[in-house]
Amino acid sequence: MPEVDAFTRPYWDAAAEGRLLLRRCRAAGCGLTHHYPREFCPSCWSEDVLWEQATGRATLYTWSVVHRNDLPPFGDRVPYVAAVVELAEGPRMMTEIIDCPADALRIGMPLVVRFRQDGDGRQGGDGRQGGAGAGGAGYVVPVFAPA
Repeated sequence: MPEVDAFTRPYWDAAAEGRLLLRRCRAAGCGLTHHYPREFCPSCWSEDVLWEQATGRATLYTWSVVHRNDLPPFGDRVPYVAAVVELAEGPRMMTEIIDCPADALRIGMPLVVRFRQDGDGRQGGDGRQGGAGAGGAGYVVPVFAPA
């Protein structure tokens, strides 16, 4: 389950609305866009970073087909494609590829973000109902599908 806190809440709320957010550094001479969300730029260490909506476009960087995973909720999904995608904005992101047979995957293939409702209605690790902006039904995660 994602750990939702005051800092990551905008990310999870946006996902629940069908939007992917990234962080962009506003420091002079930097401008790096990064993912996973951090409170500082991983390149220049500036704390002058802001949330920015991503285009939702990516290309496949690498993948692996997972045939066994004993951790909930993944065991119910096998086989699934775990992947790293390169977002149009530059950063790479770990995700899952959906709606595509594994033998059709190709490095560099164009992808587009989709959003999947997951979870059991718990928010973060605190057991409260409501999800991360998901209307009480768990949380919403970004996944990718062929464009």
